Order: sequence, then structure tokens, then C-alpha cells
Amino acid sequence: MKKIAISTMFLVLATASSALAQTEMADVMRANGKIYVVVVVLATIFAGIFTYLVYLDRKISKMEKE
Repeated sequence: MKKIAISTMFLVLATASSALAQTEMADVMRANGKIYVVVVVLATIFAGIFTYLVYLDRKISKMEKE
């Protein structure tokens, strides 16, 4: 039981320190204007995935009709 409590406390502390580091990193990137580059890259990736899924759906629908 003691091991579970220690593991849980370690996990909570690791998560909290990670969240603080990410917040600081986001603040630095926002200050440098690089956050917009990250947003554009993510938007491009999601648009590509969405386009591929639409293409794949149309192709599968066409094969099902045949």
C-alpha cells in the first residue's frame, strides 16, 4: 500500500513539473512569435489527415458500389 502511495505522489509531482515546463515553453514561444508557426504546422497536418480520410472514404464507397 505504501508503494502505491509513493508512486502516486511521484506521478503527481512529475505531472505538475511537466505542466510548468510546458507553460514556460509556451510563453517563450509566444513571446518570440514562434507559437504561430507551431499552430500553422499542426493545422496543416490535421488538414492533410482530413483530406486523406475524405479521399479514402470516396474510394471505398466507389469500390463498394462496384
